[in-house]
Amino acid sequence: MFSQILNPTGNLFITWLVALLPVAALLFMLAALRWSAWVATLVGSIITFALALWVWRMPLGDGLLAYLYGSATGVWNVDWITFWGVMLFNTLVITGTFDKLRRWLIAQGTQDVRVQTILFAWAFGALLEGLVGFGYPWAFVAPILIALDIPDLDAVRVAAIANNAPVSFGALGAPIIALAAVTGYPLLALSGSVSKIVAILALLPPWILLYLVSGKEGMREAWPIAVVGSLAYIAGQLPVGVFLGPYLPDIAGSIVCFVCLLLLLKVWQPKQMRGYGGRPLTGPVTTGDHGLSAGDIFQAWMPIAVLIIVVVAWTGPWSKLPGIVLLHVQVAAASSIVEGAKNAAVFNWTPFVGGSAILASWIIVSLLLRVSRRQLGEIWNKTWSQMWGACLVGVFIFGLAYVYNYSGMAASLAKAFSSLGTAFIIVAPILGFIGVALSGSNTSTNAMFGKFQALVGQLLGFPPLLLPTVNSVGAEIGKPIAPQTASVGVSTTRFVRNEGEVIRHNFFWCLVMLAYLVVISVACYLFFPGIAKI
Repeated sequence: MFSQILNPTGNLFITWLVALLPVAALLFMLAALRWSAWVATLVGSIITFALALWVWRMPLGDGLLAYLYGSATGVWNVDWITFWGVMLFNTLVITGTFDKLRRWLIAQGTQDVRVQTILFAWAFGALLEGLVGFGYPWAFVAPILIALDIPDLDAVRVAAIANNAPVSFGALGAPIIALAAVTGYPLLALSGSVSKIVAILALLPPWILLYLVSGKEGMREAWPIAVVGSLAYIAGQLPVGVFLGPYLPDIAGSIVCFVCLLLLLKVWQPKQMRGYGGRPLTGPVTTGDHGLSAGDIFQAWMPIAVLIIVVVAWTGPWSKLPGIVLLHVQVAAASSIVEGAKNAAVFNWTPFVGGSAILASWIIVSLLLRVSRRQLGEIWNKTWSQMWGACLVGVFIFGLAYVYNYSGMAASLAKAFSSLGTAFIIVAPILGFIGVALSGSNTSTNAMFGKFQALVGQLLGFPPLLLPTVNSVGAEIGKPIAPQTASVGVSTTRFVRNEGEVIRHNFFWCLVMLAYLVVISVACYLFFPGIAKI
């Protein structure tokens, strides 16, 4: 059995620099050269494999198996769920069901820009993030905000900042599934740990959103919206993430948020309606009739209900389906961190994973919506054109990550960073933030840095889930300044191919959120370590 080498160059600093090369090369290709993510991860895989063979002396055969098992994990655990999630979303769009849902939701609010911002940027954005992710919440929410007379650039910023908290559970939990795959930690435990940190993080964004659209006075006047918006999202997100897993926290949080906000508006309204910038508004309070029948409204909500029922029944703690393993393969190496321990690259083919539940949901929804053969072809073609690159990224980034971990490169990097001691708790979320700001993907950042963060935690005696958790949450905060996310997010605005201006406009508030997360991370380590224990 291959034994990992902790310091193959004989100088820990040089080893650290060499171990950083694959990460630096990948981020350089994505951020500086602006290569497509699938090309960058393919080239990054080649660089990682070459260094693993040459410097860390990984056996060729074992390394090929580790890469193969990693790629298979990426396809089955991540691509399988994201592809069918996007298929479901495109089915709603092409059949007109999504537009009915949007029209009904708009009619429930008031003309007040603060109400519309929390309803659509915060709650509706979380629903979209939970379903599909990939920057689409910006693309759909920004035009709604622009229609409320919010300037284009500010509308994109509001949509982006609102999208901060839900990203870890985006695309039906893909980032957490990736994190569990590379760290080997239990999926439900990681989901619960991330849910708790996200719950604390979610207390702040609604206040920022109110400030951005209406100033200090407008924010003070509308404080009940911020309180209800944050606590209602948490009330839906937290128990689902802790007890059911990573698939539905965003969707549950958004629905509970909608219900609570609409109930609040029945008993409370801002004394002064305000438009963008806090200017007073006069005229009718409501936004007008949606023009939908009861059947249309039922049709609009039916797919969401089907998704929730099927996924909860299929993946909940009571279900044995996700635990059915028809194929188990692995290749092991002796750990360089813990004497006598093994580091294994594992692939389990579990046919009834969460992605299969999404496929079942899509089939049921398609039958209920009576999708025609022509629409089915359009849905498939649209989804494939959107997702083929992302699916290749899943193949290459997981292969890269598995080789990086199996060869001992992650362990060498962790050993070097462990010299920071407990101060690393400050660095951990910043690394996640930088990773996603450059790569554009929370899922890829978790795949790349998740095991490394876990190893540093082992060396320093941190609660086992803490560093991987804050890595993931730090990554979600970096999304508003990620070029790849911004390119999708601005696709429905006049800032197409001008993402740089959007990123600069978003940057300050991302730093505010990052500083808030660093405080949360330190507080959890010092005072609430139980949050991140298995």
